[in-house]
Amino acid sequence: MFTAQEGLDPGVPSSLADQTVRQVLRVSVGGRAVRIVLTNAYGKAPLIIGEARVARSASGAAIAPGSDRALTFGGETRVVIPAGAPAISDPVELDVPALADLTVSLYIPQATPLDTFHWSGGQTSYLAAGNVTSATSFTPSATFVPRLFVSAVLGSGSGAMRAVAAFGDSITDGSSATVDSNQRWPDLLAQRLAPQRISTINAGISGNLLLRDGMGINALARFERDVLSQPGVEAVIVLIGINDIGGLQSPTVPSHTDLIAGYRQLIAQAHSRGVRIFGATLTPFERALEGVADYYSPEKERVRSLFNEWIRTSGELDGVVDFDLALRDPEQPARLRPAYDSGDHLHPNDAGYRAMAEAIDVAALLRRAGPARGAL
Repeated sequence: MFTAQEGLDPGVPSSLADQTVRQVLRVSVGGRAVRIVLTNAYGKAPLIIGEARVARSASGAAIAPGSDRALTFGGETRVVIPAGAPAISDPVELDVPALADLTVSLYIPQATPLDTFHWSGGQTSYLAAGNVTSATSFTPSATFVPRLFVSAVLGSGSGAMRAVAAFGDSITDGSSATVDSNQRWPDLLAQRLAPQRISTINAGISGNLLLRDGMGINALARFERDVLSQPGVEAVIVLIGINDIGGLQSPTVPSHTDLIAGYRQLIAQAHSRGVRIFGATLTPFERALEGVADYYSPEKERVRSLFNEWIRTSGELDGVVDFDLALRDPEQPARLRPAYDSGDHLHPNDAGYRAMAEAIDVAALLRRAGPARGAL
């Protein structure tokens, strides 16, 4: 989750009042009961949720008949979430198969600024007047792709919890993947892991940087919150740094040694918790975002190349996922293969995201980690 950036249009209203927002979320492993995690991470005042419900999704704004369940928080249907805090619902019995879609409906009773949302949820959200959280379906007054206030779904009743996290920027978040299709590379990885009862966490934030705040806090600052503190995480695939190199929201382009220093801190954080960390090579970006602040240059390409060489050869990571090799054009290796290019020369299309998921060595990813290094 992250707050809106000044001057950027997230595609959502600036505030809600006496309205219901209904959002669709894809789970990975599923279970016999669920808990929904809400967040007011960037709010400046308490967030009041008048009613919250969860159900199996049908299509569009509709829910599957008979699956609707009221959510409670400490036994109460209304919850007040302090500024900066999360709220975890009580468990609710609901049989959720692996890779199923859930619908979470939230009623916002009073004027509430939208300070906390995820920029690119990858699935359509639906807005309606009044409290229609229990409606089987409704005609929305507006739709949008950002995800509001919902940060996670926790399952239970599915055996021992194990998880793999995907940590990165918009290429992990799934920018340019077809909306409502679950074709981001973490979605496709989830399809490979779900039969083994391994859940997949997508911790990508579009526009995120490794070394600086921008779209959300920097990766080093959010790694603990978004990855290491998540239940059952055993391994993480890290793909971040291309926005640092491209100069997104920053006048200074780091050297490859700056990026390496940042990754070494991520490695130290992960290993201190007994989590295996896999480095993914940064994908090609020649011609990326043409006309947008000179995102690409030969000098920046040299930084990417040197950094990727370190990822492949340093031996400091627990493994390597070579997304660069999977996506690059053999004839022009600084560019995405045309069949995998969404058109902006930076983000893959659905076929490109599938190639990324297929490039992951699942057997290596699932080897058990060694003991964590604790404090003395």
